[in-house]
Amino acid sequence: MDVVKSAVYLLCFAASLLCMVLLLRSFLRSRSRLLLWSTLCFVCLSINNLLLFIDVVLLPTQVDLLPFRQFSAMAGVGVLLYGFIWDAE
Repeated sequence: MDVVKSAVYLLCFAASLLCMVLLLRSFLRSRSRLLLWSTLCFVCLSINNLLLFIDVVLLPTQVDLLPFRQFSAMAGVGVLLYGFIWDAE
């Protein structure tokens, strides 16, 4: 069961990383600021997924990374919200 759990966490990280790369490519082509904010959001969400994998699979009892995971998720949503409110045309 631990192998499946690890695989799911890594696949979530890979999916968010792939979204980040695709959004960055689109931003570099079109220079749309909304794509920039979405890319930065997915940077934070990728960090969140990586921290989740480290917290739950690699270091389950030694360290609690919950505050860092919550901060990275909140930062990602905050960046995207900022982009939606102030830079959307």
